[in-house]
This record gives sequence, structure tokens and C-alpha cells, in this order.
Amino acid sequence: MIDFTFYSPTEFVFGKDTEEKSGQLAKRYGASKALVIYGGGSAVKSGLLDRVVKALEEQGIHTSTMGGVRPNPTDGKVYEGIEKVKNEGLDFIVAVGGGSVIDTAKAIACGVKYAGDFWDFFIGKAKVDEALPVGVVLTIPAAGSEGSGNAVITKESTQQKLGIKQPMTLRPKFAVMNPAITMTLPAWHTASGICDMMIHILERYFTNTENTEVGDRMCEGVLMAIINEGRKVMANPEDYDARANIMWSGMVAHNGTCGVGCIEDWSSHQLEHEVSAMYDVTHGAGLAVITPAYMTFMAKHHPKRIAQFAERVMGVAKDYGSEEEKALEGIRLFKDFLHNDLKLPVTFKQLGIENPDIPEMVRRLHVNKGNKFGFFYPITPEVSEAIYQLGM
Repeated sequence: MIDFTFYSPTEFVFGKDTEEKSGQLAKRYGASKALVIYGGGSAVKSGLLDRVVKALEEQGIHTSTMGGVRPNPTDGKVYEGIEKVKNEGLDFIVAVGGGSVIDTAKAIACGVKYAGDFWDFFIGKAKVDEALPVGVVLTIPAAGSEGSGNAVITKESTQQKLGIKQPMTLRPKFAVMNPAITMTLPAWHTASGICDMMIHILERYFTNTENTEVGDRMCEGVLMAIINEGRKVMANPEDYDARANIMWSGMVAHNGTCGVGCIEDWSSHQLEHEVSAMYDVTHGAGLAVITPAYMTFMAKHHPKRIAQFAERVMGVAKDYGSEEEKALEGIRLFKDFLHNDLKLPVTFKQLGIENPDIPEMVRRLHVNKGNKFGFFYPITPEVSEAIYQLGM
């Protein structure tokens, strides 16, 4: 286990009708003029946006709204939000939505305080030293951005999908989490979110850091809970308790708790970012293709952790063949859960990409991440090509 600093100051307000408290929370954290940012029409149609705006205005907080954030959020909305905040003198951002909306809010929050182009943060040219405070009313449990200091944005002109990790400055001040809001989510979004949160855990679990027993057991326990509760949610979308467990799992998966004391990997996410940047697929669905392919490669080249996952999470017998055989059986069971229980694609063809341009994905990936990346196993162009091929 390595030395670490863990800082997670977000206030979580969890339960039914908690969106009505968003005004009190925003006021507590200093809001007087708030940008309320949201995605498509669901927040409007459901009345959630109106309830949040009402709660803010009842506390004397002036509101200005901005919608239209789409999945795989792009830099255009970030620039629009930065200009709006500056022109209107806003001092707080409330994100009503899922990861795309929250990540856009974070990018706006740091861009407003920076004299240059916010994209400098994403290409490593500048560090986020300060940002506007952000609050969240969560609608889609998936990305875990409500509890993290991370954000991912796509630059449209270059199709670069890059992320930043700034826990000291970009963690939300508060996150309102009402599981009842998620009951009307389409099955596809629910399933994709479940996959996304599982891979967030696996990115921490696939580590070479030794003596991480607490972290390992936390990862394994949450993964098993997600599988159990995920099946319940898919069978009965109105199961409040299952929705509640899934919503909290999404936060736990990505606020850093499961990765404390270890060197995290994130290779699967980097590999998938090129898929969703080029083909605009749902991130969680892309991960359902890429991560099993990544794990299959590792079963042959670096199997220990994959075999441990197979045994402890997927229930493969301890004496089941060699490490590689055990790992492959665990991957088979994992893919069965993704495809048969969650109804997600596990191949490029099922994802709707009949003939993916693998050489171009490999080229873009290594332009963005360098000739070699990855902390669990070195991902070179030859390795990334092999993993993409396994996704076929």
C-alpha cells in the first residue's frame, strides 16, 4: 500500500424529494447568482428543473439557465457557459443531470477563473488552481462525477476526448441524490451507467500495488453489490431500494475511496475514449466492449488480478484450472452479465460499429497518451491494436 492524501469534502444529501433542498445547500456554500446547467429535455419534462430553480429562488438566489449539454460533452458548451457566467456575473454553478452535465459544469467552473483557454487544463498546459463552486442534482447514476474532482470533455475540432483530475478544486460542494428520479430512466441508460461504475472500480482494482487488502475487498464488495442490485433494477425499474443502492454505488465507485493506497490504471477508459470520440457511442456501452477485450488480453499477459476478480467477484472456483483459464472463465461470466442481464453490446458490431477504423483509433490514442501508457501493463500501439481487435 502506498502513501496517499485523500480529500473528499462533498456534502451528500440522499433520499426522496431531496432536490427541494438544493436552494438551502447552494446558499450555504455562498451562492447568490447561479448558473443552472442541464442536458436534454428530460429535466424540463419531468419538472425537475423547475423544482430546482424554485428551490434556489426561494433562497434569494438569482438563476440563469443553460441547457443542451449532450452525452460525450463537447467544448462548445463549455465556452458558451464561460461567456454566460462572465457576462452575467454569476458566482455558482448547479448541474442538474448526469456525468456529461456535471463535467461540463466543472470545465466551466475552472475556465471562468483562468485567463487562457480552458482546454489548457485538459492537455496538461495549465493546472487548476481555483474554480467556481459547483453543486449537483444527480439524475443518472453512472459517471460518479457528483463525488469526484474529475471531468472529461471532447474537443470537437480535433475529436480529442480528454480528462482532468483535480480533487482539491473540482469536487462538488454538494450532491443531491434522489433515487426516485432515476426510475423513469430508459433501460439503456440504466445499464450503461451500471457498466460505467463497474469499470470505474476495475480501473482501481487492476493495480500492481501490493498489500491493498482493504481496497481490494471494498472493490470486490461493491462490484458484487452492483451485480446483485443491477439485476433487480433491470427486472423492476421501480424498485426504489435497488435504485438507491445503484445510485450510491456509482458515487462510491468514483470518489476515490476504492483506490486509496494504490496506483490506479485507467487504460480501459483511455482505449474507450477514442471509440466514443470517433463514433459518438454511449460511454458505458463502449466500455462493455473494450474492458472485456482488455481483460482478455491481460488474461494471457498479466493474469493474476483478472483471476482474482474471477474468483472473488464472479464466483469461479479457486481450483479452476490455471490462472489464465480462471481469468478467462471470469471474463466469460462478466460478459454474460453485461450482455444477457444488462442487454449491453460486447462486440463492436453489437455496438453498431461494423468496421471500426482500428489503425486510426490506435493513432489518435497514442497521439493523446504517448507511445506507452498504463500502470497495470504497458499499452503500446501493438497492445492497443490487439485489444481493439479482441473487441471484434
